[in-house]
Amino acid sequence: MTAQLNPRGDVAVLVPAAGAGVRLGPGAPKALRPLAGEPLLVHAVRRIAAAPSVRVIVVAAPAADVGSVRELLAPVAPVTVVPGGAERQASVAAALAAVPPGPEIVLVHDAARALTPPTLVESVAAAVRSGHDAVIPVLPVVDTIKEVDAGERVLGTVDRSALRAVQTPQGFRRPVLAAAHASAGDPLTDDAGLVEKQGVPVFCVPGSEHALKITRPFDLALAEHLLATGA
Repeated sequence: MTAQLNPRGDVAVLVPAAGAGVRLGPGAPKALRPLAGEPLLVHAVRRIAAAPSVRVIVVAAPAADVGSVRELLAPVAPVTVVPGGAERQASVAAALAAVPPGPEIVLVHDAARALTPPTLVESVAAAVRSGHDAVIPVLPVVDTIKEVDAGERVLGTVDRSALRAVQTPQGFRRPVLAAAHASAGDPLTDDAGLVEKQGVPVFCVPGSEHALKITRPFDLALAEHLLATGA
C-alpha cells in the first residue's frame, strides 16, 4: 500500500541517492543495493513517509536511473524523483530546487541511513519548528580518539567529551539552506557544514543508534540483523 503524505505538513525531505557507494563493493548505486530483499532507498523512503509532518519527499537519483527509481518508489509513497549530480552537494541542490511552495522546513537525509526511525525525523523537524535555523542529530563519540601525523605517529589524545558523531536527517529553515547552497564553494560532506560557513548556529538533538550509515559490507550485515530483530 502506498503511504499518503500529510498535505498539511510543513516538512520537505530531500534524499540525495545518486552516489556509487564504492566502499560497498561493485554493483548498483548504493541507494539501490538490497537490504533484506528491498533497496536501501525503499527502506529509507518508507520510514520518512511514516513521519506525520512530512508533506513532500524529493529523491535525487542517478541520472540514468530516474525512471526506474520513480517506478520503484511509486508503491511506497508519493515521491518526486530528479536527476542527481556528480557530487552529493549537487544532488541536494537539485532536489531542493524541485520542492514546491509550501514547506518551510527542509530536511536532508542520506538513503544510506535506511533504518532511521520516523521519530528522529519528527525530532529534527520539531527543533527547527521551535526556532532553530539548522539542526543535526548526533551521538556521543564513545571510542578513544587519537590525533596522528602523516607517518601515523600519535600526536595526542583528543578530548572526546566535546565530540559528536553526526547523523541525518539534518534540518533547516528553507531560506537558510537555499542561501547556503547558493553561495556554496568547495563540496562538503554535509549540509550543516555549508550553513556553518555562513555563520549560522547549528543546534544538536539526540540521534538514534538505528540511524547508522550503511557504507561497508559489515554495515549491511548489521542492518540485516537489526531488521531481523524488529528495527
